[in-house]
Amino acid sequence: MTPLTPFGAAAGAVTERFRRATTGLRSSEEPDWSHVAGESLTVRTEDGVALHVEIDAPESASRGRLHLAGRAPTIVLVHGFALSMECWILQRRALVRAGFRVVAYDQRGHGRSGAPSLEACTVAQLGRDLDAVLAATCPSGPVVLVGHSMGGMTVMSYAGQHAETVSDRVLAVGLVSTSPGGHDITELGLGSLAGRVVGSLGPGVLTRLSRHAGPIDTIRRMGKTVQDAVVARWAFDSPVSPQLVDHVAEMIFGTSFDVLAAFLPDFDALDLAPDIVALTGVETLVINGAGDLITPAAHSEQIVRILPGAEHVVVEDAGHILMLEHPELVTEQLLMLVARAQRAVAEGVAVASKPRVRRTVQDISKKRGRRRAGRRATS
Repeated sequence: MTPLTPFGAAAGAVTERFRRATTGLRSSEEPDWSHVAGESLTVRTEDGVALHVEIDAPESASRGRLHLAGRAPTIVLVHGFALSMECWILQRRALVRAGFRVVAYDQRGHGRSGAPSLEACTVAQLGRDLDAVLAATCPSGPVVLVGHSMGGMTVMSYAGQHAETVSDRVLAVGLVSTSPGGHDITELGLGSLAGRVVGSLGPGVLTRLSRHAGPIDTIRRMGKTVQDAVVARWAFDSPVSPQLVDHVAEMIFGTSFDVLAAFLPDFDALDLAPDIVALTGVETLVINGAGDLITPAAHSEQIVRILPGAEHVVVEDAGHILMLEHPELVTEQLLMLVARAQRAVAEGVAVASKPRVRRTVQDISKKRGRRRAGRRATS
């Protein structure tokens, strides 16, 4: 019998929790994850990787509703590690309904984008990729950049590389469940010893392990129930439906392990603090889940300490994939972010002069839904 890796042992420990958490949640309450974009295109990066990009635009009749300070910005959504643009589907729909043009894309080696060389799997390169997407989809006018996890790192890296453009064109930035870098990220919620082993072995060793008894392969071989339990444990901190767990698992286990392994050493050595400084003066929302095991609140606090005027929102009963676990709350916070930024421009308010704000919020609507589901399950 193959001995369990730390991932495998953790999987066995959380399987029962997953079963309990999903009991009573009806599939009929789950949204439709399919989406037909208004426009799809391929953007070539400087090293030739084909990025899959999608654009959604509102109907012309609704475009003028949120113009508090002139032209409405394009909102660009950047997904995180081992995910794809599909993680933003609920925000894409809501933001378009609110009157915004929305751009989303699959990062290199993820989703429907092309496979890069493993040496080019770095956050600095992701920043350059974002620049290529912006040049192709919104070469002029105001933009709002929203990044989750590795996508937030992408936004920070881009800011450091293009400080002047950020000052001129970026109306607001949303940093969701992300980090300025460091060793804690590569712990992957496993604790310092096991996580550092996974993060420090390097792409070649991890790739070989994945074909035999590596952590991801172990989870796959243990079956769907264990796979789902692991996803639920590290992605969420409140009960979610089996359909949502499946949606996230498809993204995670559909991503090349070679690519995932290639990014980890870069995360381990990353320090984006100098890049964050370029966001000074830009209306910024830093939001994270109180139960996030991958990038806990301390990571967000590091970002907020660097950025005067940043708003820090901590969501109770929330894990790492915040925008799927509490979609309405995240969408509401993004709309509030844009409104604050537009108001600051209209009133000539210097963002850096505003006090830092830290708020803890709860998703009341989800709590009510869970109570209703519980009552149905016992009736």
